[in-house]
Amino acid sequence: MKAFAMNGAGNAFIVLDARTHAGPLRLSADTVKALHRRHPFDQIMGIEDHGVADAALRVWNADGGEVGACGNGTRAAAWLIFEDESRSRLTLATQGGVLGARRLAGGAVEIDLGQPRLNWQDIPLSRAMDTIQLDYALPLPSGGALEGPGAVSMGNPHAVFFVDDLDGLPVTTIGPVAEHDPLFPERVNAGFAQVLNRDAIRLKVWERGAGLTQACGTGACAALVAAHRRGLTGREVVIQADGGDLPVRWDANDHVHLSGPVVLEGALDLGGLI
Repeated sequence: MKAFAMNGAGNAFIVLDARTHAGPLRLSADTVKALHRRHPFDQIMGIEDHGVADAALRVWNADGGEVGACGNGTRAAAWLIFEDESRSRLTLATQGGVLGARRLAGGAVEIDLGQPRLNWQDIPLSRAMDTIQLDYALPLPSGGALEGPGAVSMGNPHAVFFVDDLDGLPVTTIGPVAEHDPLFPERVNAGFAQVLNRDAIRLKVWERGAGLTQACGTGACAALVAAHRRGLTGREVVIQADGGDLPVRWDANDHVHLSGPVVLEGALDLGGLI
């Protein structure tokens, strides 16, 4: 099994190519945490064989939990497969369904993450409410609160808080509070979005199980969907993350597409941990 360090707009991954591995990839929480201590990452992406799709993907957060979706990690895994095979499109089976990937000019990869899930049960929330603007307030240490985030599932749950000024916002303090609030029974990825204009959003995301990351692909998609539902942007924006720009578009067929750069940092020696 081959292992690689990769990133997508600074979002850091270990990608395990287990397509020739005998049987399913099994990673305990202790193994994931041990890998994180040796090679810090945001997520592990496991690539496996699949009987129908071109490959199957599995995702583990840095805290050892297996989750259903990771947009930038999916782009990184697709890039690795594209490098091995002479093709321009792929299908990738995930817990959230089969996703499409295509290779763009210059080596970038675009992922079709499918339709956003917008019903409160699908986020999921612990009680019924309008997901355009939740009846929820996140307290700020200095007083006051961030109120009425939008909620979106992109195969994983997101709450998007709209702010006037992202600079100085104590994301590492308030992010964990939102992540573990009882309103979100599966925890939540907390996004903090500053709309710059109808075509651009600055974004920071506190990812459940990973913390503050340089970029979050599904978070970028959720930010666009939440902003457009409020009339703040069009259906296509550039998300400005700390690690780089992520173009996102919500097409007329209700599918959300994520693109951006992918970097292969190098092969890893896992030293018998797997």
